[in-house]
Amino acid sequence: MTSHKWPRAALALTPTPLQYLPRLSSETGVDFWLKREDLSGDIGLGGNKVRKLEFLLGEALANGATHVLTTGGPQSNHARATAAAAARLGLACVLVLAGREPGSREGNLLLDQLFGAEVRFPGAVTELDQARCLAEAAAAIEAAGGQPYVVPIGGSTPLGTLGSCECYEEIAASAPGADWLCCATGTGGTHAGLVLGALRAAASAGRPAAAGAAAAAGAAAAAAAPAPRIQAFSVWQPATWLEPVTRELVTGAARLLALTLPEPPPLEIDDRYLAPRYGKASPAGLAAISLLARLEGVVLDHVYTGKAMAGVLDYIRQGIIRRGERVVFVHTGGAPAIFAAEAVRQI
Repeated sequence: MTSHKWPRAALALTPTPLQYLPRLSSETGVDFWLKREDLSGDIGLGGNKVRKLEFLLGEALANGATHVLTTGGPQSNHARATAAAAARLGLACVLVLAGREPGSREGNLLLDQLFGAEVRFPGAVTELDQARCLAEAAAAIEAAGGQPYVVPIGGSTPLGTLGSCECYEEIAASAPGADWLCCATGTGGTHAGLVLGALRAAASAGRPAAAGAAAAAGAAAAAAAPAPRIQAFSVWQPATWLEPVTRELVTGAARLLALTLPEPPPLEIDDRYLAPRYGKASPAGLAAISLLARLEGVVLDHVYTGKAMAGVLDYIRQGIIRRGERVVFVHTGGAPAIFAAEAVRQI
C-alpha cells in the first residue's frame, strides 16, 4: 500500500470489491467491471471520500483537533462523509455549505443532521466565498478555545490524494490487463490519486510512465500487463480549469512520496458530459442511471457517476472504447443525493 508514514484514521473497509457486470457487458460488447468505492465502509454510507478522510482526519487527530470543518454544495457527498467520520472519531463537525438554507433536510442533508454536524448556510455562492466563510468559522472556533481542522472542498489535497493512489494499487492487483480506467472528477482528488498510482507503479517497474501506466508494485502479472488509459469525466468545471488543479494534486502528492515524476503528469479529462451544470441531471446521465439499475441493480447518482457513466457509454457508441476491451469504472458512491426532492423531480 501507499505508505505507513502518515497518521491515519481507521475509516475505510478496503480493498473494495471489483465487480464484473455480465448483463452490461453483454449489452455494450465490452468487458465491464465496477470498482465499488461506494462500498468503502459503513462510514456515512461509504464512497470515495472515505479514503481521503483516513489521511486528512488522521492528521487532524495527530494535531489535537477538536473540530473539523469543510464545505461543499447542499447535497455534498464529501460533507456527508466528513460528518460521519467526525462522529466516529469524536470530533465536532461544522459544515459551511453553499447557498441559502433550503428549509428541509433531505438526502445528504438529512444524513448530515443524523451524524450530528452543525450545518450552516451563509449564502456563499462562489468557491472563494465558501473558502472565506470556512476560514471565518475556523477563526471563531479558535478564538473560543477550540482547535479547528479545515478540510478544503472535496477533501482534494495532496495528502488526501494518497487515498486514491491506494485505490489504483488495488485495481492493478485485481484487474491486470484493463484497457480503460474511468472515473468522474469534480475537485480532482480521485483522478489525481489514480494517475499518481499508475505513475508510481510504472516507476517501480522501471518503465517510462505513460497515461494510465501499468499495474501494482510487487505484482508480476500486473507489471507485465499493458497500461490502462485513465479517463476522467468532469462533472463540475471545464477541463481547462481542472487540468492544472489536478496536476498540482498529482505533483504535490508525489512530493509526499518522494517520487520524481515526468513533466507534466499525463492527464485525460473530458468535460463534454457535465451539462447542464454541476448538480443538475442530464438526459444522458439519467439514461445511464436507468440502464445500470435495470441491468445490474446498481444505483448511480445524477451528479457524479451517472454523468461519468454516460461518457463511458458514449465512448463505446463512438468506438473510442472498442468492442472486447476491458473497462473498469470507479463507482465513487453518492446515492443518498438522489433522495433529495430536487433530484427526485429530475429523475
